[in-house]
Amino acid sequence: MLDPVTISVLTHRFSAIVEEMGEAMLRTAYSQILNSSRDFSTAICDGQARLVAQAEHVPIHVGAIPWAVESVRDFFGARVRPGDVFLLNDPYHGNNHLPDLTAFVPVFVDGQVAFWSINRAHQSDIGGSTHGAYNPAATEIWQEGLRITPLKLYDAGELRDDVLKMVTTNVRHPHDFMGDLRAMIGSARVGERRLLALVEDYGSKTVIEAVDEILDGAERQARACIRGWRDGTYRGEAVLDDDGHGIENVAIRATVTKKGDGFTVDLSASDPQVKGFVNSSFPNTMSSVHMALAFLIDPRTPKNSGTFRPVKVITREGTVVHPRPPAPVTLATNHCAQEIAEAVIKALARACPDRAIAGWSRRFRIAIKGVNPRTKRPFIWHMFHARGGGGASPAGDGWETAGEGQAVGGIKFGSVEVAEVRFPLTFEWHEFRPDSAGDGRHRGGVGSVLRLRVDTTEDGVANTAGDGTRHPSYGILGGADGLPHRYRLLSRGRAPRTLKTKEVGIPVRPGDVFFVESAGGGGWGPPAKRRREARAADAENGLVRRRARG
Repeated sequence: MLDPVTISVLTHRFSAIVEEMGEAMLRTAYSQILNSSRDFSTAICDGQARLVAQAEHVPIHVGAIPWAVESVRDFFGARVRPGDVFLLNDPYHGNNHLPDLTAFVPVFVDGQVAFWSINRAHQSDIGGSTHGAYNPAATEIWQEGLRITPLKLYDAGELRDDVLKMVTTNVRHPHDFMGDLRAMIGSARVGERRLLALVEDYGSKTVIEAVDEILDGAERQARACIRGWRDGTYRGEAVLDDDGHGIENVAIRATVTKKGDGFTVDLSASDPQVKGFVNSSFPNTMSSVHMALAFLIDPRTPKNSGTFRPVKVITREGTVVHPRPPAPVTLATNHCAQEIAEAVIKALARACPDRAIAGWSRRFRIAIKGVNPRTKRPFIWHMFHARGGGGASPAGDGWETAGEGQAVGGIKFGSVEVAEVRFPLTFEWHEFRPDSAGDGRHRGGVGSVLRLRVDTTEDGVANTAGDGTRHPSYGILGGADGLPHRYRLLSRGRAPRTLKTKEVGIPVRPGDVFFVESAGGGGWGPPAKRRREARAADAENGLVRRRARG
């Protein structure tokens, strides 16, 4: 057994490596979705595909990574060699969904794969029937984009240029895709170099033995926290607006049985899989449950494979949380991932009320495709602005405009000024949405109001992907719900058009304005217990107007 000081030092060294990988990615990626909004994650797994360390990026990404590593490892077996780089994005082979391309670099120590250095990044386009990596019209996965099963891109350090050509030919903007892919691989290579340096500093035996103790330590911390919760069987439900194909109120149902220092989450009563793309791939579902646990335990507990050992997950194939191929699943990292976590958190709220969090806003994205009149080049722009509010918690009010619950602030809205320089867009307004947050002892975070003008000279097209216009961010333990989303397209000479959360082929004329009012987060605890000074501050800051006038 290694001494505690060495374990602590190595724990922090692993964390520093994944953080540095993230910084390398942030500074070298081409697309605004990555270099500004940060929709990527970095991680290290060991040779057994166990998650050792992750950076604080996008939680839903990382929880599914062990399944992806297993898929690559098992497919290539003894054909994995030093200098290799692998790609994967297929959700039926261990990934979350197609837009999240994953790059893997095996790290060899003493002739064996001791670690995997991993970068998972959301692509601004991955082919398929529509631009922008989301296809609300899809009824099968082949309509959602290019499916990359475990694939070797570099073989012992040599680029397989025929494979790269095949991949880049199947995306709409190969130049940007190539820049982002190089950044991903460079980030993973940084992880490889730092891991080898760590082995050089401490010796292979010490570093590899430390992994077991790091995971065991995280498990002990998680179990110690869970042990303090009330035993019992609890039920929680979260509901999606629709699947985009006429099926409304899609329910995720969690029965959670907590006993001692562990619990079982049974999702088998969830609704059957649907026609649209809100189905969740199995790795994504597992990641969603693990994400809920991560939100509820002590934040100082490392988030690795040991952390999630106390939870067992039961699903039923053919449901929305465990669909059969070829069901489309692209929206799953947002919805129903967020709803799976919500159902678990709602269920456990009675077991650990001092840890349960209220609902965060749901994702409602717009992707605009057109021609930039300044450069004469085609563009695809993803709206990461006008984010909704975060949910309140026992610790305090929700964060204003923090975004959706599956990212909990890890994805940022990009610079307004940079977006206006790179794309033919003008942000006429971008501000807080007063009165959007759910009231409570701690109120939710407010959402946003955005007026976005499209300054093209030719007609363009948009599609949407999201949820939350009918079912708002939930309040918890007596707190009130937030307001839902309200998105409209204002086009001169036409009546305002209310946008649905799942649409394709929306005509966008030059000068059209997207008028966005995003959801507020849910409140925590009874509103009657909110401090008077807090209400006064809300009114002074303009976050609450309706109650202030009363």
